[in-house]
Amino acid sequence: MAEPARSAESKPVSAADSRSQVLRDIVFSENLGFRPLTLDLHSPSGSDVSLPTIVFVHGGGWRLGSRRMFVPGLDPAESFGRLTGAGFAVAAIDYRLSGESRFPAPVDDVVAAVDWIRREGGDRGLDASRVLLWGESSGAHLGALAAFRQPTWVRGVVDWYGPSDLTTLGAQLLPDSPGTFDDDPSTREAGLLGGAVGSLPELARAASPALQVPTDAPPFHIAHGTADALMPFAQSEELAAALRAAGVDVEFTAVPGASHFWKGAEDTPSLFDAALRFATRVTA
Repeated sequence: MAEPARSAESKPVSAADSRSQVLRDIVFSENLGFRPLTLDLHSPSGSDVSLPTIVFVHGGGWRLGSRRMFVPGLDPAESFGRLTGAGFAVAAIDYRLSGESRFPAPVDDVVAAVDWIRREGGDRGLDASRVLLWGESSGAHLGALAAFRQPTWVRGVVDWYGPSDLTTLGAQLLPDSPGTFDDDPSTREAGLLGGAVGSLPELARAASPALQVPTDAPPFHIAHGTADALMPFAQSEELAAALRAAGVDVEFTAVPGASHFWKGAEDTPSLFDAALRFATRVTA
């Protein structure tokens, strides 16, 4: 059973972008038997209005990663500073990794972060009625599932090259031998589920956003590189199709020649700009 969250004592620190400040290590959730979960709160300096808030969910295959890195290769000014410069607060969150707990624990943790904003965000200058989830890779997967669980809590989701259907992923990665993936207990996806994807079909379906889309899902902005060898482009095609079939507002951008982490993308800033235009629209 989860205990009430508390806020750690945090001190403002200057971000790489001089227009923003950061409060580090704020505890937003405590579950018995696990480490306290913390977030870093980035916000524009000197703001005196309630801010729309982006909850950033980091990637790392559900087993590693850091809330302090938006995308490998981008420094804080190019990522968090870009968002605060556009007038958003950003809550970059931790969640339980697969070495600590199994699905659906990390989804629970993303939901808990949004709940913390709803309960305590007003005291920190956050507008709890204007929350957007933004995830990268496995973080996008968790953000999508969290939004589906509590669709009225969030205004939208930015999904950058996230997994969406664990039941088809093996065939997309290894079309000649999908069983090599489905029966492998050492994959990142198996770590998330607690066993090989093929041996846990119902759990794999429950952990697949493309198979769980509710009709009241919030709007989505999806972007994925067409040359992504780590997470096939077809995964985002599936999610976009499922969202559209459910009548959900979805923007889907194919990024020609780009691979994971936007390697090979000709213009990464434009990808931020497109996502920010979406975030601004849905949180208006």
